[in-house]
Order: sequence, then C-alpha cells, then structure tokens
Amino acid sequence: MSKSQVAPSILSADFTNLEKSIRQVELANADLIHCDVMDGRFVPNITFGPMLIRTAQRCTKIPMDVHLMIVQPEDHLDAFLNLKPEYLTFHIEAATHADRLVQRIKEAGVKAGISLNPATHESELEYLLETLDLVLVMSVNPGFGGQKFIDYTKKKTERLADYREKHGLRYKIEMDGGIGENNIQELHSAGCDIFVAGSSIFSDDNPTAATMRLKKLLNN
Repeated sequence: MSKSQVAPSILSADFTNLEKSIRQVELANADLIHCDVMDGRFVPNITFGPMLIRTAQRCTKIPMDVHLMIVQPEDHLDAFLNLKPEYLTFHIEAATHADRLVQRIKEAGVKAGISLNPATHESELEYLLETLDLVLVMSVNPGFGGQKFIDYTKKKTERLADYREKHGLRYKIEMDGGIGENNIQELHSAGCDIFVAGSSIFSDDNPTAATMRLKKLLNN
C-alpha cells in the first residue's frame, strides 16, 4: 500500500475565506481535500454541493475527496462525477443498488468509495470489496464536525485491513471523525490509510502547523 495520507475536511474551514483555508493546508502538503456533502435528509445538517467543490478546485491542485452523505445518491452522481474528484464516496445505507453506483463511478474514471456508518458492519460490503478503491469508516455519527471518536470503529478498521491482506485486495481504508494527534498513530497501526481531520486542523490557530504535526506523526 502507498503512504498514509491526511485529508483536511473543509467542513471545518473558514467559509468567509475558503481559499485561505485551503492554502494553509496546502503549505503543509495536505494529500487530499475532504468535501462532506450533506443534504439535511440522510444526516441532520446541510452543507454544500458541486458549486462549492468547483470553487475549491480553483483554489488548489490538491485532489478532491468527495463524501456524499445524501439520500438517493444515484440521482446526483453525474453532477459530482463531472468534477473529476480523486474519490467519490457514497453511503451503503443510502444506496439501493450499490454495485451499479460503483460501476458508474469507475466508468467515469473516478475512484469509487463506500462509507459505513459507525453501527454498520463491514460485512455489508463483502461482495463489493474486490471492486472498491476506498472504504470510508465513519468514526463518529455523520452530520456534524467536532464529535468524539467512537472507539469500536477501530476494530472495524482492523477487520477491514485483515480482510484486505488475506484476500490480496487493494482498497484503501479511510477514517472520518474525531481524529487528531491523540489517536492518529493508533489508527494507522490499525490499518487506516487516509485520515480525515477537520476540527483538529481548522480549529487550531495555525492550520498549517496542525496539518504538519499530523503528517509527522504518521511518519514516525
């Protein structure tokens, strides 16, 4: 597997100056920009859509990691595929025909991911793991930033990593929620490859330094 990556989540960024927020993490060599799309139906909150992600793309060359927390993702897939993000991820809990969606994403030349809510068992993805590029493990209940890490999601990550090794698969494991300097090394040891960090980066007085500290911990 390739090196671990840090994906700052712009859900926690300063939307009065998004370009500045992105530039701050770009200076720290952030690997991805994580974009949480919420519809107020699948999760309680409403955030943003393709237009803001397009704006973010104009601010940086860092690849976009788009996470759809929406009902009926099939109805909106093309709008996000047109952005050509690095990853496009939807929730297994929101998809009626998950295999079809994965194929649509991959046929568009985008890496396909599926996300699991904390209480959803990884076995829900057993028949899809061979085709996936990414499994996103939610380590908080989706919908809001700044929540406390749910401890049992670490075991889910360990099982996904063991399954990947046992079957010679190549999907990456991403975790989102409550990740910071206090647990990133432990989660790396559990098998996580991509770490979404929002509050732990953008609530810091120096988001550049905060991102650099996370990346340094992964390299120790």
